[in-house]
Amino acid sequence: MGERRIDLGALGGNVLDKLGAMLDNLTCGWRQLAHVVSEQPNLRCSENELTSCSLQVLSATGSPGRALLAGLADRSCTLDFLIHCLRRIGHQEAMQYFSSAVAEMIHITVQPQSQEATVGSEVALTCRASGPPGLNYQWFRGNEEILGEAGSTPELVLCPLSLSHKGHYICRVNHGANCTFSQWAHIGVIHSGDCSSTSSLFSGSVSGLLVTLQPQSQVLSESESLLLECQAEANPPAQYQWYHNTVPLKQHKTRSFKIPCVTTAHRGQYRCKVYNLYHEAWTDTAAVTIGPTSITDVYWEEVDRGLDSQVHRSMGSLETHQPQQVNPSALHYHATDKVALLIGNMNYQHHTQLCAPIADVHELTNLLRQMDFKVVSLLDLNWQEMHSAVTEFLLLLDKGVYGLLYFAGHGYENYGNSFMVPIDAPASYTSKHCVCVQNILTQMQEKETGLNVFLLDMCRKRNPNDHIVVQPGLIKVTANIVFGYATCVDAEAYEVKRDDVSNGIFISFLKRRVCEDEKVTVMLDRVAEDMGRCVITRGRQALELRSNLSERRSLTDPIQQTSDQCSSSYSLRNLQWAIAHVLPESFFLQFDCGVRVQLGFAAEFSNVMVIYTRILEKPEDIVSCSAQLTNFPLDVDIDLKKSNQETLHEAGCLLLSGEIVPSSEVPSRYTRIRSLQRLKGELTFVTCLHYTYASMDEEVEERQQVTVGKPLVSKLCLHEPRLSPSVSSDLSLGSLFITETSFSTESLSSVASASNTESLYDQTHRESVTADSPTSSKRTNVPEETDSPEVYDGTQPLATSKSLPLGSVTDTSHTFSNYFHSL
Repeated sequence: MGERRIDLGALGGNVLDKLGAMLDNLTCGWRQLAHVVSEQPNLRCSENELTSCSLQVLSATGSPGRALLAGLADRSCTLDFLIHCLRRIGHQEAMQYFSSAVAEMIHITVQPQSQEATVGSEVALTCRASGPPGLNYQWFRGNEEILGEAGSTPELVLCPLSLSHKGHYICRVNHGANCTFSQWAHIGVIHSGDCSSTSSLFSGSVSGLLVTLQPQSQVLSESESLLLECQAEANPPAQYQWYHNTVPLKQHKTRSFKIPCVTTAHRGQYRCKVYNLYHEAWTDTAAVTIGPTSITDVYWEEVDRGLDSQVHRSMGSLETHQPQQVNPSALHYHATDKVALLIGNMNYQHHTQLCAPIADVHELTNLLRQMDFKVVSLLDLNWQEMHSAVTEFLLLLDKGVYGLLYFAGHGYENYGNSFMVPIDAPASYTSKHCVCVQNILTQMQEKETGLNVFLLDMCRKRNPNDHIVVQPGLIKVTANIVFGYATCVDAEAYEVKRDDVSNGIFISFLKRRVCEDEKVTVMLDRVAEDMGRCVITRGRQALELRSNLSERRSLTDPIQQTSDQCSSSYSLRNLQWAIAHVLPESFFLQFDCGVRVQLGFAAEFSNVMVIYTRILEKPEDIVSCSAQLTNFPLDVDIDLKKSNQETLHEAGCLLLSGEIVPSSEVPSRYTRIRSLQRLKGELTFVTCLHYTYASMDEEVEERQQVTVGKPLVSKLCLHEPRLSPSVSSDLSLGSLFITETSFSTESLSSVASASNTESLYDQTHRESVTADSPTSSKRTNVPEETDSPEVYDGTQPLATSKSLPLGSVTDTSHTFSNYFHSL
């Protein structure tokens, strides 16, 4: 999919020079463009860089606009994003010139070829082009447009061929209003009785050729050899040309096609074109699968090596014969608990910055919580934090628990193993810098989980820097594993660009189906079908499903705990999850001047918290006052430019905007704190009160230091190394939890009463919860907020935005930009 992403540098120097000259103006020029492109963090220009651009006017040939474009090209700014930004600033002249320059970049690489075939056969005309992203194809027969999906793809298939198909065909390739045309191709239709005497030698043949040996589909593992063969009878003798996924293999022009050592790059569809001077025919398509085979298709032999006898049994397939047929729909499955770990990595230190993971993790958190999942949602984790988060996730699993792991970020796949890339991975990373998903699976199986679901929203291209074959350990045959990959092997994943937030393509479709009461594999199959019908995903990204799930287990299955799980270890697991989601309670600060300030807290993610301040009381002689927060620990991540803002949107909380917020009659200031998992001590900051008296012009300041403990996931100390799974499994849960969380008895008691946590007891004890506490676990992703309603009754809890709109996903006007560039 990489050819769909074209960088700005591909335009050439002359085009950039003229475009830069057009941007050298004050009202609609390079400064406005620099502001708009800053919505992508990796393209944001510093003040020094902007000053350097402006100083170009001191040179006789200098151009600030050209200098800005050069900087954007160095940072791999894409053409589609530049078009988007020029449209936003309304630079019509640059848009028109840019469009003409882009039109010159459209080149036909594969021209359709004239063909002759008999009635009833199949003919395929192929036209392919290189150019800017988002090229559209349209076929014409003469001057008539071929309507429907068949006429809007690079390959036009005419099957079965009839006399009405005879004529001249041409393909138009366009990018917006810019287009180019392929060469004409003529399709000739031959009646069966009109074939030459040579053709009559082969009754039942296609186009005068008789294919006597067809290539066969195969399932192979990496490093095995692939052999495909075909044979045809023809006069003159037939020639051969092999194709892989409709692309001709120029070095393979014999009846046998052989690859001595296959990799995942060789999987796909193979067919051979057989032709001579007069006729042409195609073999059947052979599907080649590289990777783990389906267990139901394996030929197996079982040897019973008992002391008294040796019994050999061979079967063509694993078919069981039971005396009584059971209707699967009559079985009701349940989980003993449901736990999900969601990780979204965006702000990479040495790789392309991503946009979609924050929205994707938010979406999936909303939906999973509605299905009673205990969700831990984390953003931007380094290697140590990812390993620690996985260790904590495994501690929450037990027999019969449904475990779900979702990852959005950079990734790759080598030798059948998938690797998640942390934000601190070096430029040329290998498996030792990443987290292997298959290793996590083997550890989950040791917990005897009821369902293991992995949703990997990342690239799956091979990593040329990594030649190590990782051995994750023996994966047990548990028949409860589901892998949902956002894209195919050796392919990239994409996201839909919007102004403020963006979704990955995978989540855009998954969120429509994930709450359906269907078997997990059936639900994911429907997601794959939806993606296949979407114009902007067809040919770019396709969901791949791998599973050995034998039972009809669904993510919506109810939670039903068995009697042996009402134990101290079960309560400790719930307590461990609850501890990581406790917020500081809202409290008040009384200043000497008589002003009373309220501090409230809300969780956007498990490691992202929002603090807001409200002025509740002030003396009449104070005409203006505001409470601002400052002096935060260096461990956490705070954008100082966006701190103490009057709206959530200005504070960087894009997913919280537009919902129920504190009453506008009592103004609030918001500060967003990220990376709480790196907090090594208690969260301490200063509340700075600025106020002015009616009789004074000078502003007065009062300061109070505040300590709120270790909020949310910071209690788990994910920045610290963990014991290996084999060692930690031997320790008691109680000792491990207490030493890692350093939680006091008073804090533990507050967990049970905090409104933002699940009950620490099982379902039989939930009836004892008071009516004032939330009782329904099927809720949206409400940011867990603590407040004091007895002081200020007009407030409403902060709430995250509802699910992002679905309606525009299939709109081709969306910018389709490259998403996860893993290498």
